Amino acid sequence: MNDNQKIILAYSGGLDTSIILKWLVNKNYDVVCFIGDIGQSDNFEIARDKAKALGASKVYIEDLKNIFITDYVFPALQGNALYEGRYLLGTALARPALAKAQIELAHKENATIVSHGSTAKGNDQVRFELAYHALDPEIKVLSPWRNKEFIDQFKGRNDLLDYANEWDIPVSASKDKPYSEDENLMHISHEAGILEDPSKRPDSSVFSLTKHIPDAPDKETKLEIVFKNGIPSLVRNLDDNTELTNPVDMMNYLNEMGKINGIGRVDMVENRFIGIKSRGVYETPGATILWEAHRDLEGIAMDKEVMHIRDLLIPKYSELIYNGFWFSPEMDFLLTSIRKSQEAVDGSVRVALLKGNVIMIGRESPTSLYDQDISSMDIEGGFESFDSEGFININAIRLMAHKVVLQRKNPYKWRKKEDK
Repeated sequence: MNDNQKIILAYSGGLDTSIILKWLVNKNYDVVCFIGDIGQSDNFEIARDKAKALGASKVYIEDLKNIFITDYVFPALQGNALYEGRYLLGTALARPALAKAQIELAHKENATIVSHGSTAKGNDQVRFELAYHALDPEIKVLSPWRNKEFIDQFKGRNDLLDYANEWDIPVSASKDKPYSEDENLMHISHEAGILEDPSKRPDSSVFSLTKHIPDAPDKETKLEIVFKNGIPSLVRNLDDNTELTNPVDMMNYLNEMGKINGIGRVDMVENRFIGIKSRGVYETPGATILWEAHRDLEGIAMDKEVMHIRDLLIPKYSELIYNGFWFSPEMDFLLTSIRKSQEAVDGSVRVALLKGNVIMIGRESPTSLYDQDISSMDIEGGFESFDSEGFININAIRLMAHKVVLQRKNPYKWRKKEDK
């Protein structure tokens, strides 16, 4: 028995965490449920009532939407974070926000144990637990999907559903449609069920945040997005002059505009941190618009060499987010570098949304490094055209020297001997 040890459970109200909650209560834990509101379309009061009915001693619901956007999504945007060139990291960015709030609640409740519902094959177990340990090295973690007693009892989702039926636990999943979904203000992810076969196209019923592209309007939706230091500060609809400045409001509005126009669907097989390949289907409408607009503004307002060095960091930055190292010294270093790179990324970008496409239609910046006269092919000036000859000659010195050295030393002659 566990003598009513207090444990803080990250609770969603879904199948896994509802089963875990009841299982922990039956094991005589004093379970305090933590629900983080990061923009998911759940009914939190229903989740609260459900948790209490299943035996939770307390239920905390914390509004983390603004923190999620300003402290995690916007810094990822500044660095153009994109895992394996496609995934905008909606789930990965939410985990440190949730874990930090959960640890803070554990301190408030004087609890020494935290728990979550992430599976032993997934990334989230790593993301949650690395954050837990980084924020509180003394905390203990109970991960049911790595607990022998739990996994002996529950071999898979069907066992969970049977247990839910036995204990009258209401759940939305079924054996006919066992999709696993994770939703927040930035995106929704879909996996499991028929989606585990990467050769099969997702059924249209899977999607909830984006309209099917053939059903999207034939008319463009025109928006203007204003940035300060690479962070969105205003969204304006150029058709009806709607203006929004609050981070959560901006994201909600961009999600709606993106949804209408079929923006932001990604279907990919990715590499999980633990070494397993996984098929994920993502809908990220608003963030897709922001990422495209931000990247476009950098083209006019960001120094070339700073941009190229920052771009070298994008794969590592994205990998650290994906793998769960938000609270790490290497992430602190990258965040500082990225923030510095964004100090002059100010201005506005105008976009047109049309049938899944984010089309750039204009950009302006008070810190623009673009000079139309210098860049123009039709206007003389800016620098002496003859200077280009010297520029070319200087850059060619290394290439010519390389060729001469190769000819003199013939370093590949051993290959010719082997070929005989």
